[in-house]
Order: sequence, then C-alpha cells, then structure tokens
Amino acid sequence: MVLGAALLFSTGGAAIKGTALTAWQTGGIRSAIAAVALLLLLPGARRGWSWRVFPVGLFYALTLVSFVQANKLTTSANAIFLQSTAPAYLLLIGPVFLKEHLRRRDYWFTLALVAGMALFFTGVETPAATAPNPSAGNLWAAASGFCYAITLAGLRWQAHHSGDSDAALATVTAGNMIAALLCFPGAWPIAAVQPFDFAVLVYLGLVQIGLAYLLLTTGMRRVPAFEASTLLLLEPVCNPIWTWFFHHEQPSLRALAGGAIILAATLANMLAERASPTPDPSATAGTAVRSE
Repeated sequence: MVLGAALLFSTGGAAIKGTALTAWQTGGIRSAIAAVALLLLLPGARRGWSWRVFPVGLFYALTLVSFVQANKLTTSANAIFLQSTAPAYLLLIGPVFLKEHLRRRDYWFTLALVAGMALFFTGVETPAATAPNPSAGNLWAAASGFCYAITLAGLRWQAHHSGDSDAALATVTAGNMIAALLCFPGAWPIAAVQPFDFAVLVYLGLVQIGLAYLLLTTGMRRVPAFEASTLLLLEPVCNPIWTWFFHHEQPSLRALAGGAIILAATLANMLAERASPTPDPSATAGTAVRSE
C-alpha cells in the first residue's frame, strides 16, 4: 500500500503537464477535488481539527500551489528534486522555532543537499514545450521546498503540543481547501473545460491525492515510519520517469546529478537517524504528509 501510494504521488508531475489549463486553474480545481475526496475517503480527515491546523495548512497550501507552478514552467525532475531539499531548510528552522539541537551529521546532510540544489542553478537550461521557463520554474520549486519544510516543522509543533494522530490528515485537508481558495482568483475566467482536462483534474484530486492518502494511511498502520519513508523515496525517483514516458521530457544531466545527490543524502540521513539511540518521535507525522 505504501509503495502504491508512492507510485500514485509520483504521477503528479506528468498529470499536471498533461492538462492545457493554467497553473492556477490546475492547482485550484485539483485541490478542491482533493479536499472533497479526503473528507469522503478518510475518517481521520474529519477529525483532529484545531486552530493549529490552519497556520500549518496555509504553508502546505503554498507548497501545493508552488509545486504546480513549478511543474508548468520547468521539468518535473527539477520540480520534485528541488522540492526534496526541504530537509535542508528544516534543519535551519528546527533550532530556531522548535529548539531542536543540530548534530554533526546534520551539517554534512545540509551541505550535501545544498550541493545538489546548486547544480540546478548552474548553466543555462534550454526551454522546451513542457518546460517553457526553467529558471522561473526552478525558483517556484525551491519555494515549494521551503514551504514544505515549514509544513514539516509545523507538523512537529502539532505533535509536540497535541499528539493527535489525525492532525496531519486534517492539515492536508485544510491545506487543499486553502490552496483552492488561493488559486481561484488567478484561475478566472475559466473557459469551457475539455473532457480530457476534466478527466486529468479528477484523476489528480481523487486518485493522485485522495486514493494515495488512503493507501498511505492504511499502510502506515503496519509499516514503521523508517520503512515507510524509505519506500516513499520511490516518488521522486519515478516522477521524472512518468513525465519522460508520457511527454518525452528529458531532464538535463545536471538535474539528474543533483537529484541523485539529494536522494542519496536523504537516504543516508534516514539510515543514520534509524541507528540513532534517540530517534525523532514526531517523524511519523511528516511521513504521513506528502509534498505534492
């Protein structure tokens, strides 16, 4: 189930590029459908609501909106890999807002993520049909990673204060509601939506988000957080493959190298975290919320 969720999450980039609607229209309608799907499919999405859900949900909404913008402008590989640098920002945010202490390996992890991220902003990328403005798209993707880091910090904050296991799902639902509201002003006017575009939006909201979260939350009841996090690394690996298969989009060698560094550093840090005698008890909340 966790692998199935990762595969569904990974199709987001290709599906977003598959619709002719604008980024604002795609993001708004997708999140509106996803919010309804989550409320209907997951009882936990209807529980765990408190005032803390809304500020964290706002940053999750910004994560979703900026991710859609990035996918419309740059390659899906750039979008997902740059968003995957969120742990680097989190290591800077944690000590300030959560009073968490950095360890020596955290500095090496951050350095590796920054090195991988730097490869996306060196050289000049040639615009393509599926990536008309890579430079702007890369900035949107980096912003998505930053907002995702604040979301993860917010989930830790929730876990420390409430301990409600349903708070993460409530945050995802609230985030999609807020994302829809943020996108709709920029989505007007909405012309007649073609049947194919409507089918893609339903897939994005109902399947790529709704069904994926159903699989993830069900699977995580029997899978430890570390194993779930490892399995979910399939998402950034498969994301560019789907886009290549459906849209013939080919990321640059620099992007692939940067992505490989980011994923390798993330896996190494997860292995080190597992071996630590004092693992982070709030990590499960972050695993239950995906960045797409």
